Amino acid sequence: MTTYLLNSYSFPTEMDDNTDELFADLRTRHIGGWGVLQIAAGTGLAVYAMWAGVLQPGFRKVPLRLQVPYIPASKAQVKNVMTLMRGRTGGLVDLGSGDGRIVLEACHQSFSPVVGYELNPWLVQLARFHAWRAGRHGNVSYRQEDLWKVDLSKCKNVTVFLAPSVLSLLQKKLHAELPDDALVVAGRFPFPDWNPCRIEGQGVDRAWAYNMQALRPHGSEKNESLSTTASDVDNELVQEK
Repeated sequence: MTTYLLNSYSFPTEMDDNTDELFADLRTRHIGGWGVLQIAAGTGLAVYAMWAGVLQPGFRKVPLRLQVPYIPASKAQVKNVMTLMRGRTGGLVDLGSGDGRIVLEACHQSFSPVVGYELNPWLVQLARFHAWRAGRHGNVSYRQEDLWKVDLSKCKNVTVFLAPSVLSLLQKKLHAELPDDALVVAGRFPFPDWNPCRIEGQGVDRAWAYNMQALRPHGSEKNESLSTTASDVDNELVQEK
């Protein structure tokens, strides 16, 4: 199969500067033809543009800097994230699950239930296809939902592969909603204001683990003022106009 090296690619200039960082690792990674097709499905091409701009006005409420372009996680990135989850049990939630590879690996490592939340409908279908091909379609769940509206109060294992601009807001939601015994693992980019309890890997494959209890200096008390919801995201859009 032909292999492509993505060393230069132009994206819309109105995208947030952080978007460029998301593609830094692609410039040094070889992606096969199947990988290119997955990126095409993730970005949606013209069909997805029609869906987002015309058929789904709700999606347009999300500020452009919070719309994260799809980049498939590398095998090393997936391995590092799951290494940091080693020893954990129970369910796992992947926020912005993309093509579902983190969810599948978590299922393979006996996490249950495992749920991926992804707003892009094409990626949700791609993830379900991967699960079906792996014989895991009955063991995992991919939901087309806005992560800002997901109730995380009972989630104890959370993984994220998102842009820095999104993480700065997401850390507030996680801080307000997650229980003390929750562990959050971020791949590709760390949370900007949190100190990780563990780090795995090097360079673009690095992953960071965060213990929620350690991030709360006042024990189990949660700072409700930090709660970030879908309405807060709408406010971000208003401020950017």
